[in-house]
Amino acid sequence: MNMLRVIAPLSVLVCAVSTQAQPAALDYGAAWQQLLGRSERLAAARSASEGKAQQAQGLRYFGGPTVGVSGAYAAYHAALTVDLSSVNDKLGELDQHLPVPLENLPIPLPVPQLPPRYTYSRDDTIATASISAVAPLYLGGAADAVRGFADAQAAEARADERQTEHQLSSLLAQRYFGAQLARRAAALRTQALATVEQHDRAAEKLLANGAIARVERLQASAALDEARRNARKAQSDAELAERALASLLANPQPVAPSSPLFVQSEPLPPMNGFVDQALLAHPGLAKVGAKKAQAEHLHEAAEGLRKPQVFAFAQRELRSGDQANWVAGIGARWTLFSSLDRGAMDAASVAQVEQARHSDAQARADIALLVERQWRAAEQARQAYLSMDTAIALADEIVHLRSVGLREGTSTPLERIEADVNLAKAQTERAQVAYEYVTALAGLYEACGRPEGFAEALARADIRIPNP
Repeated sequence: MNMLRVIAPLSVLVCAVSTQAQPAALDYGAAWQQLLGRSERLAAARSASEGKAQQAQGLRYFGGPTVGVSGAYAAYHAALTVDLSSVNDKLGELDQHLPVPLENLPIPLPVPQLPPRYTYSRDDTIATASISAVAPLYLGGAADAVRGFADAQAAEARADERQTEHQLSSLLAQRYFGAQLARRAAALRTQALATVEQHDRAAEKLLANGAIARVERLQASAALDEARRNARKAQSDAELAERALASLLANPQPVAPSSPLFVQSEPLPPMNGFVDQALLAHPGLAKVGAKKAQAEHLHEAAEGLRKPQVFAFAQRELRSGDQANWVAGIGARWTLFSSLDRGAMDAASVAQVEQARHSDAQARADIALLVERQWRAAEQARQAYLSMDTAIALADEIVHLRSVGLREGTSTPLERIEADVNLAKAQTERAQVAYEYVTALAGLYEACGRPEGFAEALARADIRIPNP
């Protein structure tokens, strides 16, 4: 009874630990939503897009009127020294021009004299306040060019955000179904190992009974060692693939993909439709277009700075009554000479516009080629998968024949082992082809600017490889 009390909690604990060690199952749709919410790369692109959008929003009134209020409060000390020597000289000359000099009066009077100098000093405070306004009337299109440039930068950031999201969709398909492929390969290798172990034991008995030679026994042992190595490697690859998927999803624990590898038996729609869609929706073209718009607006701004600028202005003291001072008028400014070589600057902006135009043409050609490459890769993988049914059937039939031959003594254990290994190899190769189809299809929809099309293809696929 005491042993049972000890063993029961331990068994529960072991079951709990083994349950926690199992990766959590996650279908493709849930993985995509999780990636959208957790990807640091996508969050950075979103922040950059939001920053550029806010910058463009902040410049929407650029070139409009500006109103400001200014005020000051100051304390001052003023000292002024006046030299009075010239005044004293004038007073002396004035006495000489009098009818009777002051000194000849019955009571002589001295000529009044001022101090040689006098210093005037004052301490006081002063407060001033005024309101001013400047309204540009004509800027030669420079303000419109600045606002257009900011809008083009925001458009480029939005294109970068979309392109990041589309690239993540392809990366998720690669890692998600790569983990699925690795798990299936590990399961097939493990199954093959179990079969080889069984035939290895049978070979040991046959050797003991003298039914086979020692070299055949050694061949079976060597095949067992190889099967063990392959199984360990496949299991390690599966664990690494699941961890890579968890890292992409920012999940602290490994996850197990539950959506199976798939293939659509029907051919893809014509390639031209995918190319047309890509030339309309690929975010790379939107980015190139935004670059071209930026170059054009920079050229417009350079042209605008060469034109005269006209503005209205006004200023008034914030003081009640008629004593307030004010001024208002219209001004103009035209730069006649600048230290910059305006001809060279204009040529540079024109060259940037041409560069953007050529980049757009090259991007369209590259995207069309990318669509064709992905379309052909998906079609080749689809056809290859369908053509492998015969190879799988042949490998399965050989396993059956070797099993019958082993019972009847016409086949050796090594031949049966080779048949099992070849069947597992053929099944793994077919799963690899399905993975190539899936990744090519994901790349195709990314190139078309429609990553959601991959999820639609997954939903309507008519061939699904069962999960291991």
